[in-house]
Amino acid sequence: MDAWYASMKVMKAIEKLSKMDYVPLKRNRLVNDTDGVEPHQQVRDLSWSQTETRQGKRVHINKFPKGHQVKLFRIVSSNEHTEYIATNDLSQSDLDATTQEYQVRWKIELLHREIKQVTGIGKCQCRALRAQRNHIACCFQVWTCLTRTARAVGKTMDDLKDSLLDDYMKHQLSNPSIIFKTA
Repeated sequence: MDAWYASMKVMKAIEKLSKMDYVPLKRNRLVNDTDGVEPHQQVRDLSWSQTETRQGKRVHINKFPKGHQVKLFRIVSSNEHTEYIATNDLSQSDLDATTQEYQVRWKIELLHREIKQVTGIGKCQCRALRAQRNHIACCFQVWTCLTRTARAVGKTMDDLKDSLLDDYMKHQLSNPSIIFKTA
């Protein structure tokens, strides 16, 4: 997942709107969990007690205003991959609830990736706002149709997209419409 969402500018803008956010932190992001007693250290180098692992820990992110804290959670997946999730919801004290919130965010990330890569939503060359809106609406309709079809046939969206031209490619390889002649 993209960690640029955790930039100071974005996080401050979200807090200014009084919204809660759950953002990934890169493992080399500098944080301080000692209220400034010790220097900032990389997230991956923090020590975690069992309680902190379950309930998260309050940290200060380097270059944020003094006293600005976030709640940091460490999520270790089954393949020993570790993700660090920060939230401005300081009352959050449940790893499972944090994981659940983060999974909702992942579904949104997946939607954005699929709609960009599969439908060509970013390739609209129209300048008129109405034409751009129509293009975006068509892309969402295509995404919805492809999602339903992928679920119905038990494939991923990428596999379905790749398989759309399979028959055409097989036909062209066995009986090409353009023949290249060598000298």
